Amino acid sequence: MKQARVPTEAEFKRLLAVVGQGRHGPRNRAALMLSYLAGLRVGEIAALRWGDLQDGEGRVREQLRLSADVTKGGHARVVFMNARLRREIEQFRASLSAAPDPKGPVLITQKRTAFSPNTLCQLMRNWYDDAGLDGGSSHSGRRWFITRLAHAGISPKAIMMLAGHRHLSTTQRYIDVNDEMMRIAVEVL
Repeated sequence: MKQARVPTEAEFKRLLAVVGQGRHGPRNRAALMLSYLAGLRVGEIAALRWGDLQDGEGRVREQLRLSADVTKGGHARVVFMNARLRREIEQFRASLSAAPDPKGPVLITQKRTAFSPNTLCQLMRNWYDDAGLDGGSSHSGRRWFITRLAHAGISPKAIMMLAGHRHLSTTQRYIDVNDEMMRIAVEVL
């Protein structure tokens, strides 16, 4: 089974530029960054409510809790959101015409409804096509997230927990390796 493409840094910047364009740019960029910077699955992103991302005072949370009914494995988990992702969410919220309803979906379609996972998956696929990145999909961000953590030397157990996997072997299948990474690895010696 062919895995989703993991963009290089230059490809990721090109993808961000494409995604950020147009009327729905802030929404699209927020969705992409939830995938890339938190490693969320497309179904988890589609299920997010503003109350998941913001506290009672409207501050973006450092952690979000995903309930078992929205995760792939049916196990609730905590997702940590770094400062960069929190800024992205704040920028998206600032682009909205009104304060969001805590019970309302974070991502709204053109028809003013919540995204289904399938619709969001198709939209993300279009972003990769528009950026000229063959093989990119809604899973590319998740693979990028896991790969970047692995190559930064983060503990495999920590990566497994952040990804919401039950087995380390699952996490290992997500890690991408290319010639440049191997060159850097041997230079450490």
